[in-house]
Amino acid sequence: MLRIEHAYWLLALFLAGAAWLNLRERRCWHTAFWTVLAALFASGDYVLTATKAQHQLPAQLAGIGVLALAVLAPRMKRGHITERSAEEREADALRLRHKLLIPALLIPLVTLLVALLGNRPNLGSVPLFAQQQMTLTGLALACLIALIAALIVTRAKPSAGLVEGRRLLDTLGWAALLPLTLASLGGVFAATGVGAAIADLVRTAIPVQSALACVVAFGLGMVLFTVIMGNAFAAFPVLTAGIGLPLLIQMHGAHPAILGALGMLTGYCGTLFTPMAANFNIVPVALLELPNQNDVIRAQWKTGAALLIVNLCLMYFLVFRS
Repeated sequence: MLRIEHAYWLLALFLAGAAWLNLRERRCWHTAFWTVLAALFASGDYVLTATKAQHQLPAQLAGIGVLALAVLAPRMKRGHITERSAEEREADALRLRHKLLIPALLIPLVTLLVALLGNRPNLGSVPLFAQQQMTLTGLALACLIALIAALIVTRAKPSAGLVEGRRLLDTLGWAALLPLTLASLGGVFAATGVGAAIADLVRTAIPVQSALACVVAFGLGMVLFTVIMGNAFAAFPVLTAGIGLPLLIQMHGAHPAILGALGMLTGYCGTLFTPMAANFNIVPVALLELPNQNDVIRAQWKTGAALLIVNLCLMYFLVFRS
């Protein structure tokens, strides 16, 4: 049975390979950073979930590893990594043309197929995919299939995946981990009662008898928390627990599915405003080597503001219709 742990082990192998390439080039801080991260991915199952394992590692080791990453991250400086010349890359692009899209399109396609049909293929009486994390497992499998397809399409050596992957990883640096950490922040906030605190604050700040006021508070709250945490998925459980469920759904009878869909879309408007959304707003700056790290935000904040107004209007006129 394919489980999410298998994807973590593959990630650990890739990170270890990136660390090895950096070690060969004497990039010590990068080597240490990716080595620690590889160890966390490889051993996380034993540290965090194997509560009955005979040789379970102390959970404090994971905390030490995270602290080590925080210490190492500021010391990771971008340096020149040798790559092929621009003429060679342009020649390959002209030769391959639209074939370059095949590996990229395979990732969402395979992920969707696994999410929809993953419970059907079986190995005897054992399902091929674990049911609880089928989509994430499908995404990992899709990335592996896309890598194989990319090697076939480009006729590159198998080592090219590691070499180019390491180059991209070192270009991003510690920011590659920001979406992962920010996404977990919403669960932490929800578990610590931040949603209930927000509900109490909103009740004292706005007239909760007004459906419009609650919609505006929910929408602007999604944007604000997305700006702070950099991820609408992190903001959604907090604002839903604090405003969406008790005020809009239970008090005013809002449609849960419509509210959830438009609420997430409204949160994405906040993604366009914040450097905390590193995978959208900081990573492109690094990849394109733009002169100012806020150039992407400057180009899109007006679009985000317009979408926010439209989403608030749609939310008010649609969520209360049965």
